[in-house]
Amino acid sequence: MIAPEPFFEPRGTPFSEYFRIYALSKLGHEIDLVTYPIGKNVDIKNLKIMRSRFPFIKKVKIGPSFKKIPLDISLFFKSLISLLKKNYDIIYTHEEASYFGVIFSKIFRIPHIYDMHSSLPQQLKNFRFSNSKFLFNLFSFFERKVLKNSHCVIVICKDLENHAKKFTDEKKIIRIENFLDFPQREIGEEEKEELRRKLGIEGKRVILYAGTFEPYQGIEILIKSLKFLNIDDKIIILIGGKEDQIKSMRSLAESLGLNQKIIFPGEKSPEEIPLFLSIADCLVSPRISGTNTPLKIYSYLKSGKPVVATNLWTHTQVLNPEIAILCEPSPEGIARGIETALSDKGKEIAKNALEFSRREFTEEKYLSLIESALKIAINNFQSKN
Repeated sequence: MIAPEPFFEPRGTPFSEYFRIYALSKLGHEIDLVTYPIGKNVDIKNLKIMRSRFPFIKKVKIGPSFKKIPLDISLFFKSLISLLKKNYDIIYTHEEASYFGVIFSKIFRIPHIYDMHSSLPQQLKNFRFSNSKFLFNLFSFFERKVLKNSHCVIVICKDLENHAKKFTDEKKIIRIENFLDFPQREIGEEEKEELRRKLGIEGKRVILYAGTFEPYQGIEILIKSLKFLNIDDKIIILIGGKEDQIKSMRSLAESLGLNQKIIFPGEKSPEEIPLFLSIADCLVSPRISGTNTPLKIYSYLKSGKPVVATNLWTHTQVLNPEIAILCEPSPEGIARGIETALSDKGKEIAKNALEFSRREFTEEKYLSLIESALKIAINNFQSKN
């Protein structure tokens, strides 16, 4: 497996990679993961982490960046050396490492699985990396080649599935949403009250967001939505964000006179998030752009708390009015959604969401889908050889 990301870090694609590896291990497979020299080691049975070397870069931001170029070059050669030393049954790549995967598959005659977490050309626009038409067309060309030449394409949402079908045989495509989560421990009332005391929010109704602070996440309109709420008994907790991003959002809150109503706990580990979710009265995903389903949506639905999400395709390919409060992507719209979530209707919707997630988001289903992806790759490889 080749992963061009910091592994492990608590953010989208590394989360997905973690659970892909977990599933492969549970199915009895051995995984050699070639990844960046950045991130925290994790303990999963049958996993060996092999890090490329590039000592001058200590962190990588989410999305496209120039820092990824030398890291990806180093990753390419680390992967090549590994393939020369050992016989593998499958090459499994994520994101731009799929370019390597297609090449290695042809050289070493091994089936290749491409785990498509996003459309890389689209990332150039979503992260405002470049407006270059040439660069966009170049990335689009490589993406088409990868989709056409991979033996199995895993997509994480309906939007990517529809996109991939334009360029490759739909029989090679399998949708595996990122609904698997870390084991949940029982959280007692005393522990919840202790966190409330620590945060100084006793007696307050908690509106919570957990995720990154990238522009497309809509954190600004979430903060501005408080101006349209009766906030005397409410507090908002915004988990995540880098130091500079938190500083920017804190400045916005202060300019609106809302700094006493917003708490910025910073980034939290996957083990800490469930405790924060447990003290929330509603959970919010205010995303304003993009087409992939936010990873947080799956844990939100499992929480038993009402979910407020913008009424955009990024959410509605999974959510519907029966299991979430869908609102317009504006401060006024989010405010109305939060008011609904804090009503009796919100409790009913939360109950529906919990039942839905228990039925649809099972580990058995996830393992079965991963096993199917392996079979698709092997069968397509054998039919072409």
